[in-house]
Amino acid sequence: MNDRATTSPLLDVNNIEVVYNDIVQVLRGVSLSVDEGSIVSLLGTNGAGKTTTLRALSGLLKPENGFIKDGFVKFDGKDITNLLGTHVVKMGAVMVPEGRRVFKHLTVDENIRVGSITRKDGAQAIRKDQALMYDHFPRLSRVTNRLAGYCSGGEQQMIAIARALMASPKMLMLDEPSLGLAPLLVKEIFENIEKVNQEMDTTLLIVEQNAKIALEISAYAYIMETGKIVLEGPSDELKNNPDVKEFYMGVTQGGGRKSFKDVKSYKRRKRWM
Repeated sequence: MNDRATTSPLLDVNNIEVVYNDIVQVLRGVSLSVDEGSIVSLLGTNGAGKTTTLRALSGLLKPENGFIKDGFVKFDGKDITNLLGTHVVKMGAVMVPEGRRVFKHLTVDENIRVGSITRKDGAQAIRKDQALMYDHFPRLSRVTNRLAGYCSGGEQQMIAIARALMASPKMLMLDEPSLGLAPLLVKEIFENIEKVNQEMDTTLLIVEQNAKIALEISAYAYIMETGKIVLEGPSDELKNNPDVKEFYMGVTQGGGRKSFKDVKSYKRRKRWM
């Protein structure tokens, strides 16, 4: 579907179909790839299938009675289709779920350290990486001993990302990192994410509704509608696509802004399917 690279991608998702309770089909032939060291965005509205896609990649379908019925998922050259989440994490693919989910009764420092539980490279390396997290998320360095439950939503999102990075993942998957946050905090978090990619060489797959900011930092993007990929391409191209500007950024061809509520989903489906 794309000619981004001739080498094998770090993540290769090929035509997967996901079913819940043996009946309800949620994903319909989803294919995408993520090259090592890159940032890729997966965009779409609520109910498009973005979170289910991340769950399928992370091995988190089984607890909700779901499974990949057809197609395959390969990570770092190995088949991880329907593999349990604990095994996926050990292979180096870690997900930060929507809603942050910090340990509210632990301090910021303790929360971050929890992320290293699967590592076996020694206390010194773990302490070094923990110090590095405060370099990447300087706001957290001012609240290290604060209980996470008393931190702001933006701080909790930073904690969740830092905690995931402590597992030393090859690829980090973020589910709606901007959700419910003020614009200034969203900007800061995405700057932090970009810094992590550049300085730690961590591959990133970002699921977002905020198309504008996701397209700013990603190299390539996919757009989902009703369980299918309906559009893909380099982020710079999608930013200038009239349909994307109208449907996901609220900007009409005349340059005016439009509420997403004014754009009916059937218009998107009619144009893309």
